[in-house]
Amino acid sequence: MARVAFLGLGVMGGPMARHLAAAGHEVTVYNRTSAKAEAWATAHGGRHAATPRAAAQGAEFVLACVGNDDDLRAVCLGADGAFAGMAKGAVFVDHTTVSASVTRDLSAIAGDLGLGFVDAPVSGGQAGAENGQLVVMCGGAQADYDRAEPVIAAFAKACRRLGESGAGQLTKMVNQIAIAGLVQGLSEALHFADKAGLDGRAVVDVIKGGAAGSWQMANRYETMLDDRFEFGFAVDWMRKDLGICLATANETGASLPVTAQVDQFYKDVQKMGGGRWDTSSLIRRLRKFED
Repeated sequence: MARVAFLGLGVMGGPMARHLAAAGHEVTVYNRTSAKAEAWATAHGGRHAATPRAAAQGAEFVLACVGNDDDLRAVCLGADGAFAGMAKGAVFVDHTTVSASVTRDLSAIAGDLGLGFVDAPVSGGQAGAENGQLVVMCGGAQADYDRAEPVIAAFAKACRRLGESGAGQLTKMVNQIAIAGLVQGLSEALHFADKAGLDGRAVVDVIKGGAAGSWQMANRYETMLDDRFEFGFAVDWMRKDLGICLATANETGASLPVTAQVDQFYKDVQKMGGGRWDTSSLIRRLRKFED
């Protein structure tokens, strides 16, 4: 068991930290809203700290799951940042979905300070975090990954190193690109079934076991048909992630026409007031614009 700090107690970070405590790790938490950190510590028996630096002091591993590039820099750097509190040899594990460039920058700074750094974005959404069934995509030095992997295992059903610093974030971009087109395709399929006068549930029951089947179909088709979108990953966060994908594609020369189009469709959903709806709400856009 290890001494662990966890920075960021949102819908993903809170459950992830809980699994670490349940596994027997000694967990200290930090959250920008201190009341949330205090409540977490009361509920799960850990400790809370007023700053990332204070949380990181004495920790062998510091894990973070915050919002974006700027949030990550804020918890890592500066007089109150985690790096200032970490002892040489400690490993920082970033579960935030951010750009590969900020990952490489922070990894280099960490290395200069004698710290390890693993970028480890996750897939599986809030349900995966709650159930300890996340897929974790990692980049960084092999030795740092080997040390961190047993700690990550507390909330992961799969964890793999894909390469050096930034490889985890690039893999998460691949994940989001694949999801974007798939959810749009599923939305169009269900919308078409409805317009054609078919029973959507019966249709999915037939096709889900064939080539059209997917996790999204199995887990979201009923709520999509019911016009309910309070499940899983929010549109606002998906647009943030797709923005990272498109910016990186521009840098690398990759062509992402479907991803770019779906990003604009999510922009339409935001204009409909659906920024906090889950990503399957693309079907509501079709109903609005085509009915």
